[in-house]
Amino acid sequence: MRPASGAGKRIGDQASRGGDPAAARKQEQKVVEAGLLARARAGDLDAFVQLIGLHDRALRALTYRLLEDPQLMDDVLQEAYLKAFRSLRRFEGRSAFGSWLHRIAYNACMDQLRRSSGGRHLSLGETGGLPDPMPDPGDVAAQRHDLAAALASLPPKMRATVLLVDAEGMDYRTAAQALGIPVGTVRSRLSQARRVLRRALSQDERGHDRS
Repeated sequence: MRPASGAGKRIGDQASRGGDPAAARKQEQKVVEAGLLARARAGDLDAFVQLIGLHDRALRALTYRLLEDPQLMDDVLQEAYLKAFRSLRRFEGRSAFGSWLHRIAYNACMDQLRRSSGGRHLSLGETGGLPDPMPDPGDVAAQRHDLAAALASLPPKMRATVLLVDAEGMDYRTAAQALGIPVGTVRSRLSQARRVLRRALSQDERGHDRS
C-alpha cells in the first residue's frame, strides 16, 4: 500500500505544480476557511473576523449596489454579520459558508428596502460596474452609465440575481443558495433580467447613435 500512497502524493504534488493556479488558490481558501469556521463556531471572535474578511469585498459590492448608500451599506452589513455570528453554531454546512453569508446579507438588504418602501436608484460609478464586453475605450463611460441606468430599472430581487451571477461569477446553484430560491427561479429571473437589460441598452445605443 505504501507505493500507492507515495504515487498518489507524487501525482498530487505534480498537479499542484502544473495545475490551474486559480483552482489551487480556491482550494487553499477552502482549507483556510474550514479552519477559521471551526474556530469561529467554538466562539473565537478573531477567527470569525478573519472569516468575514474572506467575503467582505463581495458582500460590500452586492449591498452597495442594492442600497446605493454607504451608511446604509455599513449598517446592513453590521446587522448581517452580527446575525451570522449569533447563528454560526446552527450553520449545518449544507451550503458553502459564503453562500450562507450572502443569503443573510441579501435578506438584510431586502428588509431594509421594504422598510424604506423601495430601493434607491443604482449607481455603479464607485464600484466599477459589471464587466464590459465592448472593448472600444471611447464607449466605456457611456456604456457604464447606460448599464447603471438599466440595472436601476430592475426590481431588487432580479437585480441581485444579475449581480451575483454576472458580476460575482456565482454559478446558478450557489446563487440559488445565497438567495434562498430554487435554481429554476435563478434561471428565469436571469433570463428575464437579461432581456430587459438588452432591450434597454439597445434603445440607449440607438439614442446615442452608437449603432
